[in-house]
Amino acid sequence: MKAIGFNRPRAIEDVHALEDIQLDLPSPAPRDLLVAVHAISVNPIDTKLRQRPLEQPGYRVLGFDAAGVVEAVGEEVENFNVGDRVWYAGAVQRQGSNAQYQCVDERLVAKKPNSLGMQEAAALPLTTLTAWEALEDQLGFQAGECEGKSVLVIGGAGGVGSIAIQLAAHYFGLKVITTAGRETSANWCQSLGAHHIVDYRKPLLAQLDAIGCPQIDGIFITQNLDDYWATACQAVAPLGGICAIVDARAPLDLNPLKAKSARFSWEFMFTRAMFATDMQHQGDILTRLSELVDQGTVQTTVSEGLGTINAANLKEAHRRLESGNTVGKLVLAGWD
Repeated sequence: MKAIGFNRPRAIEDVHALEDIQLDLPSPAPRDLLVAVHAISVNPIDTKLRQRPLEQPGYRVLGFDAAGVVEAVGEEVENFNVGDRVWYAGAVQRQGSNAQYQCVDERLVAKKPNSLGMQEAAALPLTTLTAWEALEDQLGFQAGECEGKSVLVIGGAGGVGSIAIQLAAHYFGLKVITTAGRETSANWCQSLGAHHIVDYRKPLLAQLDAIGCPQIDGIFITQNLDDYWATACQAVAPLGGICAIVDARAPLDLNPLKAKSARFSWEFMFTRAMFATDMQHQGDILTRLSELVDQGTVQTTVSEGLGTINAANLKEAHRRLESGNTVGKLVLAGWD
């Protein structure tokens, strides 16, 4: 089968940073689905893993977001059949979706929305799982119980921020404030449901005061954690929470949170698959997301399609992500 992989860390400008390769067709384990991959999207974790040394010789296939069709099922699979059209984000410890066929545990998978094509569907799984778990599991928000509560999304125009805004506003019912800089980014965030846009290039506390939201119930940091930490500790409401998805460059001082009885937590979407813990929770989230998409509550966050799935187009997606200027999600669909 065709795949795109790498065999050692390289800068994206290197001609061999990502290569078109041929691999054997994988065989599904008892709980696995063998999926024919029709579309993928690219996430920052792809670019980070591409720059890390491999633990064993050979080619690593990246890619986590995918939409496709079930080709075969393992002997213990319960909820899917050959021919089902599915979407998922997979597991970080297994070969990824940048291949014509991929094996994935059925508990991480759901049937994709009927209202979306493969390309539009592939944009959503990883970022939605990240945002949903952050808002619900980490920050403690519950749909239908958020009247009068607020959330600040740091990095609203990115892949995770784009879906976090929608879920927070349209599913959880929160007042959503988000950071943006460029007019394009601000307009994008507003179109997704953000109630207020604050300029990340200016002091945030004064801007939060100006819009009448000096204290925020939940702060979701999707980028530059160290740069926003002191501000987040001041802005978080008593009994509120801060959740981050990016590594800290230096130790974080948690002491400012004590007087407020505020909490800090990490969100890492791959935890459940890495430790085989409550994996079905992610399949359930994606099933609920399918319903929300088909109801028109949530929309795809595709910003641009970059063509068919091959090394050249995937390298372009990595290059754009590494630039830090992307809005929404970049997707690829189909094979040459």
